[in-house]
Formats: sequence, structure tokens, C-alpha cells
Amino acid sequence: MAQNRFHSGAGSSHHGPSQRQLRVGELIRRTLSDVLLRGDVHDPDLNRHSITVGEVRTSPDLKVATAYVLPLGGHDAQEALAALRRNSGELRHLVAKAMTLKYAPQLRFVLDETFDRMDDTRRLLSEDRVRRDIESAPEDDED
Repeated sequence: MAQNRFHSGAGSSHHGPSQRQLRVGELIRRTLSDVLLRGDVHDPDLNRHSITVGEVRTSPDLKVATAYVLPLGGHDAQEALAALRRNSGELRHLVAKAMTLKYAPQLRFVLDETFDRMDDTRRLLSEDRVRRDIESAPEDDED
């Protein structure tokens, strides 16, 4: 029976991404951000959006890089995502060229949900009712 590669047996580490994965991911994030900022891809649909690359996570073999992205203000997120995916081949080529990697990772794009959650939290915390509750809450009221 084939062994599950996510099974944490002897020799496998479950400490999250390696330093190399983190380093390459951050390098791809910065490079991809620069490429998008400069509008190097000749697609007016893509260049119409100001896209933030919040994070890039790479697979352990560095062959797949998943970019967590969000257009400015979260507007037309699906349209921006579609434009990124449509141009992923050219973006992959531009990123690889700029980074001089031996192997250009396949780029995948997903919406960065953390921005939405931060905005929701900020909005919630700014509501008068919630702010009053927070300010009037006794500090050591734990039972």
C-alpha cells in the first residue's frame, strides 16, 4: 500500500515551510509585485488593477508558487484574479527571468482572504457599541 506523503512518520518534518521555501516565496512575492507594478504584462485588463501580493507560498520542491493577491480596495477581485490566471504563463516567465531561477515555478493565484478579515475586524472594532463594550470591560474578569 502506498504511504501517505503527509503521514508524519520517521524522517518527515511537520514544522511548516523550510527556510528556503520562505526565502524563495518572499523573493517571488517581491518580484511579482514589481512586475505587476511596472505593468510588464501587455494586458490592459490586468494593468487596470492595482494588485497587492500579500504572500507567496511555495511547494516543498519549489515547483509551484501560490500567490495570495488582492486588488486595491478589494474591487473587482474576481476580474483581477481571472486576468492574473490568464497571464500566468507570461508572469511566470517574467518572474523567472528577474530572479534567475533554474526552474520557473508554476504560478497559482488565489484571493487573499486575510485582508477581508482584517477589514471586518477593524469595522467591528470601530462600531460605537463594540468600542463601549471593550472600553468598559473589566481587565481581570476571568473565571
